[in-house]
Amino acid sequence: MTESDPPKHPQDFNPDAYRMTIGEHLEELRTRLILAMVGFGVAALACFGLGSRVIGIFVRPLIRILQERNLNTQLFYGELSDGFMVYVKISLICAAAVSAPWMVFQIWKFVSAGLYPSERKYVTRYIPLSITLLICGMLFVYFIVLPWTISFFIIFADDIPMPIQTTGHIATTLPAAGLPSIPQLDGDPASPVAGQFWYNKSEGRLKMSIGANDMRVLPFGPSNLLAPHISLPDYIDLVVDTLLSFGLCFQLPLVVLAVVRIGIVNIETFKRSRRYVYFGISILAAAMTPGDMVTAMIALMLPLILLFELGIFLAGWKTNAE
Repeated sequence: MTESDPPKHPQDFNPDAYRMTIGEHLEELRTRLILAMVGFGVAALACFGLGSRVIGIFVRPLIRILQERNLNTQLFYGELSDGFMVYVKISLICAAAVSAPWMVFQIWKFVSAGLYPSERKYVTRYIPLSITLLICGMLFVYFIVLPWTISFFIIFADDIPMPIQTTGHIATTLPAAGLPSIPQLDGDPASPVAGQFWYNKSEGRLKMSIGANDMRVLPFGPSNLLAPHISLPDYIDLVVDTLLSFGLCFQLPLVVLAVVRIGIVNIETFKRSRRYVYFGISILAAAMTPGDMVTAMIALMLPLILLFELGIFLAGWKTNAE
């Protein structure tokens, strides 16, 4: 093998024995970026056909809570293009998630050429753990944080009573038996006649037929003071920001491990400074959670404390193993 030939076995590769000019580096970078973007483009074309389903998955925790409280399950948009832009945004996010392994692989193929075998070993060893922590953080948001947060705020607002009217209150003597009633169905009728009303219990929606196969949903709210009017773009932004915040914060064990391995801070210092680290974690949780989501901040603090302890354990275990 000549000095300019790459080795046959990646584990035997030594960057000192294989030098590339700046032009060759730029050409390699261009090739990897093109391959990464082609993979993203293919995934984007496929995901544009699944945008509606992904939006349904994102809003499912909210719809479930609204149904449990017998509230209107429709979401709203304020700008004319909001629905389309949310669809495009969700499709691109889904495409990025699907094509991420391919893009990371292309980046790794470029970066690994300048790493020694021992450096590549550390990267390949901890990438699976990083991906696992990222996925765990997002699943924690979807199945625990979002339902808890939505339920807390919806129930709190729904329980604020209407102020008692001291004047102008008119009592009626019409018996309840004489009032018209709207049928409650588990679904939609097969052939509704124009002008018919019914309540779809499975969807939590009050519907009306205005013609053959043409139905409308009538918005309604609780009898208390406040009624939810949730915007689809705002809700999707909240979900995406929360997913990313928790996914990134769940990388804390790797950060602790890297700091100890590099030698910036030793394990004993971390153990003695727990109270200060916990205080810093509370500030980090408040800064990372979007908006004024107090529940999300609390839900992030507790896992971060456990993840910090996991990082100390991993750092100590690696030190003892060596």
